[in-house]
Amino acid sequence: MESYNYKILIAYDGTDFHGWQQQDNSESIQAIIKKAIEIHVNEPIRLIGSGRTDQGVHALGQVAHFQVSKELCSSRFLYSLNGLLPRSIRILDLEEMPATFHAQHSASSKEYHYHIILEPFIQPTRRLYAWRPNPPLDVALLSLAASDFIGTHDFTSFANKGSSSVDATRTLLRLDVLEEEGGLRLEFEGTGFLYKMVRNITGTLIAIAQKRLPYNSVPLLLRALDRRVAPEGAPPHGLFLVKVNYK
Repeated sequence: MESYNYKILIAYDGTDFHGWQQQDNSESIQAIIKKAIEIHVNEPIRLIGSGRTDQGVHALGQVAHFQVSKELCSSRFLYSLNGLLPRSIRILDLEEMPATFHAQHSASSKEYHYHIILEPFIQPTRRLYAWRPNPPLDVALLSLAASDFIGTHDFTSFANKGSSSVDATRTLLRLDVLEEEGGLRLEFEGTGFLYKMVRNITGTLIAIAQKRLPYNSVPLLLRALDRRVAPEGAPPHGLFLVKVNYK
């Protein structure tokens, strides 16, 4: 039987969901989208995402793929699916792909942004989408320490239990510290990320900016290969999956 392989681009507010990955006893983004697609195409599907995001984490550019037995009309699909989904989840694009395309395995890199507030108070409209750590923060120290994460390292000290891979070696292509209105944006781009890796790196950078750790602690923490030596991770609500890049 002929099948069609489709890629979808997804945005969501993760506040009210238990993350991307389908779970038995919790409402997940993957399960909600899968159910909506099955209603539209009138057949069971397997929906595979580029990776999971945790409870409370948001996405502007999550990617998933699925296969169906019939050709889909993009405009009709998007209109129908977004009508079935809650307002906090939107399908932005539908694209037919070669049979070899896989949302996770075909990805060359992913980009995450973490938003940090530096102002004395956080605006109510940003409280679910940015983190205000306790001041004062030395941004120069944070920027200096951020550069030590770039490159290929064993990130065991920055991965919570639950990482699917035994090998914790990953390549962080860039970690940019940029000013934005009210604070900072940390931009991460890497070939892959471990469970809570971005949040744990962010938590360590904040500890350095608060002078709870020396600015040159990162190489020592990386070499320790022990999650217990690194500080607590940043909360999920400041984190966004922004883009998944493909070759």
